[in-house]
This record gives sequence, structure tokens and C-alpha cells, in this order.
Amino acid sequence: MVEKIKKEWFSNVRADILAGIVVALALIPEAIAFSIIAGVDPMVGLYASFIIAVTISFVGGRPAMISAATGAMALLMGPLVKSFGLDYLLAATILTGVIQVVFGVFKIARLMKFIPRAVMIGFVNALAILIFMAQVPHILGESIMTYIFVAVTLVIVYVLPRFMKSIPAPLIAIVALTVATLYAGIDLKVVGDLGTITKSLPEFFIPNVPFNLETLTIIFPYSIALAIVGLLESLLTASIIDDMTGTESNKNRESKGQGIANVINGFFGGMAGCAMIGQSVINVKSGGRGRLSTFVAGVFLMFLIIVLGDLVVQIPMPVLVGIMIMVCIGTFDWNSFTYIRKAPRSDAIVMLVTVIIVVATNDLSKGVIAGVILSAVFFVAKIAKINVRKSTKANNLLFEIEGQLFFASVQDFEHAFDFQVKQKNIIIDFENSHIWDDSAVGAIDKVVAKYRENNNVVTLQGLDSMSKKLVNKLTIYNHLNITSDIK
Repeated sequence: MVEKIKKEWFSNVRADILAGIVVALALIPEAIAFSIIAGVDPMVGLYASFIIAVTISFVGGRPAMISAATGAMALLMGPLVKSFGLDYLLAATILTGVIQVVFGVFKIARLMKFIPRAVMIGFVNALAILIFMAQVPHILGESIMTYIFVAVTLVIVYVLPRFMKSIPAPLIAIVALTVATLYAGIDLKVVGDLGTITKSLPEFFIPNVPFNLETLTIIFPYSIALAIVGLLESLLTASIIDDMTGTESNKNRESKGQGIANVINGFFGGMAGCAMIGQSVINVKSGGRGRLSTFVAGVFLMFLIIVLGDLVVQIPMPVLVGIMIMVCIGTFDWNSFTYIRKAPRSDAIVMLVTVIIVVATNDLSKGVIAGVILSAVFFVAKIAKINVRKSTKANNLLFEIEGQLFFASVQDFEHAFDFQVKQKNIIIDFENSHIWDDSAVGAIDKVVAKYRENNNVVTLQGLDSMSKKLVNKLTIYNHLNITSDIK
């Protein structure tokens, strides 16, 4: 246990602290923007980012991953806040956490194995596009200096690491360009233009809502949606950071950790949150590898607000936009263009559909769910092909079945037989097939019944143990008075 704590917290102290500082600076405008999307005061998003980041650093399952207020969840909160107010949002946040803890206890993270690689690629690319689109309003229609500062920021973050790696380039860009802006008196859009920052710590309180069934009826639909979206985004982000760092994470612990963080968060006035792929990528690219980086990000965020609030609001938005563009470039899978040409057409379509739906709806869950469903449809269509080879031996008519027999292939299976024959020994060989469901057994019953009508003797052979068990359990042979041998 001691070795594990040392490895996860203190094996990369200097880099983790510096990376956490960079993340904290980049969190402020995002938290404010997400608060505006949800229709709440900017401090609600900032408090959420502080509380979730600090809490998840202790209870999460993925070191170096940043969790805070997010845009995907903010979109779901808007209608609730508009109709019922902040207290109901906080109650929904607490319930969201409880649901996520339950998901973690029941190991819901196991469902991650059902998300295909094509969906993962689409998710990453869509997220990169969304992050980029979120930056456009901050620079579109602004002054020439805005574009110059964005360009200079990109030059710093890409060129400086070639000569100096001891301090994260994004941190140098933020400090240097903020000082340059203040010294030269350059008129640029700054963080303070997004909303008012109050220099105060979050306080514990219980949401002022009636504790009855009516309240539960109101908040439960929002909470279940927030829990699923938050968990989906967190687990996908954890997988991406796993790949970036070459390490494994505990997805079930992450599920419970996200829930615990949201429960605590709701009692301290924060909106529900989850993992942030953009900030997580910034953290990793800045050298963050341990839990300390996530903890520092949360603590330093609050330090910035309370102690350095007057300076933070002066940070030029073009600098932060430049850093987020770097995140977009680093997040987007540029091999996707080759993937589209070389991958099976069905996988390419799944990837593109995932991207299109996420970007069109601004909802990661809808795109991922659509991608998974489409992948399942393509998979079913692919394995539903069944081949029936017919041959004659003496007075025996042999049908050799190749392929998977289940609900999607039973129609082709039935159409492959000639039911005009009479008084023959019919052998149906399943050695190269497998029977999966009741539809398959029903199709076999139908074929046997039709042959039996013309006084044929039907024998099934080659059934594997699982298929034989299913046929014996579900068949209606006895009701048809058929004396077929199952071998």
C-alpha cells in the first residue's frame, strides 16, 4: 500500500505540480463557460471544478485524469435549472453521484468492452472538433491582435519544448503573454469578460428542496441522464489516457470515485461533473502522471480565485484559446483519414456516424450510443450469412449447415430447403454451425415439421454441447410426434 501511494502521488512531484498549475489556469474559463451553458452563476462551475478535482484525486481510479464541470453535462442541466432553479440542480447532482456509485458497485464499467474501436476513434475526433468549436466564439470577429496572440501561443507551446522541457510550455505562454498584455496595455478579451469571480470558498449546505416523492420524480430523469453521460465520458477518457501513458486504470473504482465526488460536490454548491478529455490531455502533455497533478489542479484553481482573482481575470482569452487549439490538434486522431480508406467500410461508417451525431447534437452520449448500436447492426448483418450445402447419398438427403443460426439468419436457413421430397432420410448436419436462440430452434422445428408431413425421417447431427442443450430445452419435436435423433 505504501509503495502504491508513493508511486501514484510522489513519483513525479515536480512535473505533477507544474502540470496541475497549467490545468488550473485553463479550467477557469471553461468552468465559467459551462456555468453559463447550464444557466447558473459562474462560481457554481468553479466550485464544482475545485471540489471534483480534489475529491477524485483521492478516490478515482485513473491517476493524472482531470475531472471537473463539463460541457456535455452542462447541456443536460439547462432545462432543470430553468424550470426549477439551482437547489433542484444540486439535489440532482447528489442523486447523480449516488447512481454512479451504484454503477461502480455493480461493475458497470465492464460494458466498456462493448464499445468498438471505431466508436472510440469517432468519440476522440468528435471531442476534438467540439473543443475547437467552443474556442471559435472567443476569436471570431475580434481584433487582429487576437489572432496574433493565438498564433504566438501556438508557436510557444510547440517550439519551446525543443529547447526547454523543465517548465510546461503552456504555463510559460500564459504567464509571459499575460504580462506582455498588461505591460503594453493591449486591448484583448480577457477571462473576466466571461463572468464575475467571487473570492470565497464553497460552504456546506443541504439543497432547499422538499424531501418527497415529487422531488424525486423531478430530478431522477435528469440524474440518470447525467450519471450515464458523465460515466461514459469518464470511462472513455480514462481509456484514452491509458493509451497515452501506457498504463492501466481501475474503471470500476473510477465509477465509484466519480459518484463520491458528485455527492460531495452537490453539498457544496457545485454542478455535476465528470472527466474532461481536454484538460486531461493538457495535464498529460504537460508532464502530469500522478494523482498529485489532479489535486494541485483543484487546489490551485481555488488559490487563483481567492488570492490571485484580480490577476486571473486579466489573462487574455486568445492565450487560453491557443492552448485549447493545441489540445484539439493533439487529441484528434490524424490517422483517421487513412483509417477511412483502409478499414472495413462498416467500421469507417460507424466512426463517421459517431463524429457526425456528436458534433450535430453536442452530446457525446448520443454519438457513442448510436455508434455502438450501428456496430451491432453491422456485426449481426455480417454473421447472419448462412450456407446450406445439399448432397445425396443412397436414400439419404444430406444438408450441411455452415454459419451461425439465430434470429437474423433463420429466414435464409428455412428458404434453403426443398420440402417437395417424400419418404427420404433427411440428415441435417450442424457440425459447422451453432444454434444461439429460440428463433433458431423454432426454425429447426419448422423445417422438421414440413419434412415430416411428407413421411420423411429427419435426423439432426453434429450439434455441439451448447446447441444440443438449447434444442433439447426449447424444441417442440415431441408435440409434433417426431422421432428425430439428436447426436
